[in-house]
Amino acid sequence: MGNRLRASDFEYEFPRETIAQHPLPERGASRLLVLERESGAVTHGHFGDFTEMLEPGDVLVLNSSRVIPARLTARRESGREAEILLVHPEPDGTWLAMVHPGGKLKVGRRVSFGDDGEAEIVEVVGGGLRRLRFTGRLDPAGLMERYGAVPLPPYIERPPEAADQERYQTVYAAVDGSVAAPTAGLHFTPETLERIAGRGVELTETVLHVGPGTFKPVEVEEPERHRMHAEWYEVPKQAAAVINRAKAEGRRVWGVGTTVTRTLETAATPAGDAWAVSAGSGWTDLFIYPPFEFRIVDALLTNFHLPRSTLLMLVAAFAGYEHTMAAYRDAVSEGYRLFSYGDAMAIR
Repeated sequence: MGNRLRASDFEYEFPRETIAQHPLPERGASRLLVLERESGAVTHGHFGDFTEMLEPGDVLVLNSSRVIPARLTARRESGREAEILLVHPEPDGTWLAMVHPGGKLKVGRRVSFGDDGEAEIVEVVGGGLRRLRFTGRLDPAGLMERYGAVPLPPYIERPPEAADQERYQTVYAAVDGSVAAPTAGLHFTPETLERIAGRGVELTETVLHVGPGTFKPVEVEEPERHRMHAEWYEVPKQAAAVINRAKAEGRRVWGVGTTVTRTLETAATPAGDAWAVSAGSGWTDLFIYPPFEFRIVDALLTNFHLPRSTLLMLVAAFAGYEHTMAAYRDAVSEGYRLFSYGDAMAIR
């Protein structure tokens, strides 16, 4: 279908009860759908099978971003409650945030966090974002520690629980900054990672701080008109060296999640007749949708994603539109658990 695909082509139906509202009792207990890129063949298994899919010499790239307690409850000047979802700090000390109720929180309005601090709306940025300036006894980090909660996705229709502080976080999370988990990594345990390394697989880490735009559907019919929220990424020198050596030697590079995939494809640079990854950091608003030439990532581990989402479009660009949508229909008919706390999908 080429570049004539429209956002409505990425709709699919699913029962609401298939949205995973809680994680399974044990990490790694999820089901795993395996999709072959070339043939579109689908097999069903469990996440424990993933280790056996990896070959000695493969590189598994993880996103070590850590979810911050970015959902803050505050009080408006009227005394009514407000919700602030911090997105990321700006160089001038302000923060970009999403606010509710947006119609009430206009420029000049303030919200308070007890006696610990205030935030003033200083600009409406667009795309649902506001710029906030914080003042008071506690800085934003302190306010998050005292007033913040795990920023669960909107389709998880329950308040955050104590268990979410651990389970909505990968076991290798290390760098604070995400407001949504890089969910493909939620299935790994330390023991699984040890077994993978024991098979001769190289593990390396990049960073992409996931923003709330990950849940924003593509509302325009022409995907090329959709604008992504920019997200901060980093490819450390060590990671670039591991990945580039593998590419030069013809070994597979696995992206653990769409965030890793976007990071590596953002950092892709020509290297003679091939491609390599440049070490460094910056902001990416790369939107991957069909058709797209992947230069670095050879195989992908991911979860199942929302209809009309940029994440689903990335998967379709990687595995092929027809193969992807057929696999999703298969997953729904087989009763897979969907979205952040749901089951996994491996594409090779």
